[in-house]
Amino acid sequence: MMAAYRAMRLGVLMPIHDARDPVEHAHVLRDVFEKVLSGDRSRVAPRSLVSASWQRSLAAHIDPDLRTPPVVLADAELPDMRSAHPLNEVMPLLRSTLVSIADEAMHVMLVTDADGTILWREGAARLLVAADGVGLSPGTKWTEDAIGTNAMGTTLAVDAPVQIHSAEHLVRTYHTWTCAAAPVHDPDTGTILGAIDISGPLHTVHPAMVQLVSATAQLAENQLRVRLAIADERLRVRNMPHLVSLRGSAGALVTPSGRIIAGEPYGAWPERVELPEGGDRIQLVDGREMIVEPLAEGYLLRAPRATTTTRRSALSLRLMGQAAPTATLNGRSLPLTLRPAELLTALTLHPDGLTAEQIALSLYGEEGNPTTVRGEILRLRGQIGTDVLRTRPYRLDATVDTDFEAVRRALRAGRPADALRNCGGSLLPRSDAPEIRELRDEIDATLRRMVLATDDTDLLVTFAHHPLGRDDLEVHELLVDTLDEADPRRPEIVARHTRLLADA
Repeated sequence: MMAAYRAMRLGVLMPIHDARDPVEHAHVLRDVFEKVLSGDRSRVAPRSLVSASWQRSLAAHIDPDLRTPPVVLADAELPDMRSAHPLNEVMPLLRSTLVSIADEAMHVMLVTDADGTILWREGAARLLVAADGVGLSPGTKWTEDAIGTNAMGTTLAVDAPVQIHSAEHLVRTYHTWTCAAAPVHDPDTGTILGAIDISGPLHTVHPAMVQLVSATAQLAENQLRVRLAIADERLRVRNMPHLVSLRGSAGALVTPSGRIIAGEPYGAWPERVELPEGGDRIQLVDGREMIVEPLAEGYLLRAPRATTTTRRSALSLRLMGQAAPTATLNGRSLPLTLRPAELLTALTLHPDGLTAEQIALSLYGEEGNPTTVRGEILRLRGQIGTDVLRTRPYRLDATVDTDFEAVRRALRAGRPADALRNCGGSLLPRSDAPEIRELRDEIDATLRRMVLATDDTDLLVTFAHHPLGRDDLEVHELLVDTLDEADPRRPEIVARHTRLLADA
């Protein structure tokens, strides 16, 4: 078949937008298909996009009589794959943009990963049955080398929006279908994350289909770009103390993918650097050698001369949520038990320092013993260093950033969404220390109040899945009243609301 294809004499090209009757056009395409594969001459030729795709597919030994695509993911694997995939963040946008249109136009919406595996599918129930019959279902692979020419596989192959109609599919099973797809790119690296597709019966073909999925893909990329900017700002805020600790020496904060998001001096840095695998030094394009220090999230570039004798230590504390509290000191991770975490919290809240008596009152109340505190401070100094935890009074001699302070800053600025993103849960939830308990209650109550006061349904749904809102009956009651019946998030919210009512 491949030899016959290559020997074909091309005739007049017949693009989709020239066809007024999609069914009649499908007959023409089917005639072209059969003649091309048999090696006969055809009056019209496939579009160049289709021609190239057929060539790639046949080179991959795809049989036009193949029935359905291979299943590469079991149903049990799909939830984890979806939750870990970057496009999971924009699924609400895709549903609101495409699903209602797809329902009305008798189409299904499909979203794949970069390997062409369908992870999500939405559409009218009556069409999903037909889609199941031809393998248009989650877990199946749709690259050209798996199932031949199709919109999803071809858009991934050419990295551009495409529309494939009827017999332009290489596999005959799909000659009664039409589909359009567009790739979605990672705004960070520019690589393809996956494809968005709408597919339906051949009589539903419309030239605007490809423009619709292309525009939707651009909307998805824009939302990912906004989320990336927010993540960059969060990383910048959390890790700026590391850059400040260089005290004016050259340095930069770098994302895990190698993008520079802050640098000193300003403007003296490339947009991106290639991080070494297993190494601790890189050379910039201008010849400068920089030391690469891993941080809790990302990296710090610093000049070799910026040693620990000339720069202040940088201490990052992650103390919110059910996970064990942790400290990161100059790029080195330090696990913490509850008592050291409480001491560090108290010292962070009082940067000018505290006496043993004041710490005892803060952490133990009126029954606190300063002698006990001195022993605990001594052990903590052995863990983080005497140059970081000073005495007379007890204070942190380091540039400190904490997750709870990032949440407080966002709340003071009136940004509950940013606060929620920075919040892993309640502050040291197992602590009974009076000052920590008071601060924990203040943060939890303020965040909850600000989320409830917004009109942002997506934020409210996020809060309902957050540790602070998971068991909040009022939040779930509000969502039950707010979410549309067709919203795919509603069943889970309703189920949890029912359980909370039963437990009340």
